[in-house]
Amino acid sequence: MDKKRLMPLFVAAIAGLVSCSESQKMELETYTVEPMTFSEVVTATGTMESVTQVDVGTQVTGIIETLHADFNDHVKKGQLLAELEKTLLESELKSADANMESAKATYEYTRRNYERDKALHDEKLISDYEFQTSRKDYDVARLSYEKSQADRVKAAKNLNYAEIYAPIDGIIISREVEEGQTVVSSMNVQNLYVIADLENMQVVGNVDEADIGQVKVGQRVTFTVDAYTDDVFTGTVTQVRLNPTTTSNVVTYEVIVKAPNPDLKLIPGMTANLTIYTLELNDAIAVPLKALKFVPEKPDGKESGLPEPVALAAPVKTSVWVERDGKLIQTAVTAGVNNGIYQEITSGLKRGDKVAVQYKETADKPKETATEESPFMPKRPGSNKK
Repeated sequence: MDKKRLMPLFVAAIAGLVSCSESQKMELETYTVEPMTFSEVVTATGTMESVTQVDVGTQVTGIIETLHADFNDHVKKGQLLAELEKTLLESELKSADANMESAKATYEYTRRNYERDKALHDEKLISDYEFQTSRKDYDVARLSYEKSQADRVKAAKNLNYAEIYAPIDGIIISREVEEGQTVVSSMNVQNLYVIADLENMQVVGNVDEADIGQVKVGQRVTFTVDAYTDDVFTGTVTQVRLNPTTTSNVVTYEVIVKAPNPDLKLIPGMTANLTIYTLELNDAIAVPLKALKFVPEKPDGKESGLPEPVALAAPVKTSVWVERDGKLIQTAVTAGVNNGIYQEITSGLKRGDKVAVQYKETADKPKETATEESPFMPKRPGSNKK
């Protein structure tokens, strides 16, 4: 017979012998109950912002004479930041002082005349017309004096506005003027600086509409930023805003996350990748979800090695099968929450219980025995050596 035809026959025979020597065996896969951290998360992206940010401006028109602070300076509340040129404002105050003194003198004069004419009128010594004229002059002088007092207060206040002070503790993140620049007060206050409290930051996150129902105030949040890839920052959900934002037919809702920033690593404008823990349980008893769907099989004889199932006498809503003393005991349990992978068990199980999960097939291989080799197969070098 041709050697080329004999070779496939020998190879097929050997493969058949090997396959016959391996038998399939069913085994029970179990899960040992241990306390675990049980969590469920929602992911989102957001932008860093400072909780407190103030635009510092001027309410008077003038020329910037001196700037006492610059970008990135740490300032305290009440610290002098800038000064306007004060010549015109000081002259306005002097003019207001002079007008007030003049109005005061006129007021005092008309008041004395009014008091004298009132006494004469009471004695019927002057006519009603003369008394009414005296009272009118007194009222006009009094109102003019009050107006001059208000003008003087305004002029003094405008002079004070020439000195700009920090309204809060923080860091200057923007300076929008230069020395010598004219600032004009109009309906909108002219901004000079932007001061932010960078020790207290917040993330404005955009959460998808499918997940917003799980996000609640007080939930723990972790997030990362591209500038510090190895650092994980923590925060807390402080607000879930109900106003939706629609972009390219995608609806999102803003979630505000408070994030302390003692190291000042976080700065406004950074993009944050958020992980919101919508469910967190510590030391929870839980089992894989498929353990609740497990259905035991009747073992085919004792040689199968599978435990004998023992069902409950009455049906229950939720149960699992626990392996005890070589048997599968159906055990009633109370289910809590789940995260799509594990199911919390609030009662019915304890630490160390072995819960049946599924059956799996394993190949039972025999011990190695001498096998017949094809005389036409090549041999390894040195295989004939003794």
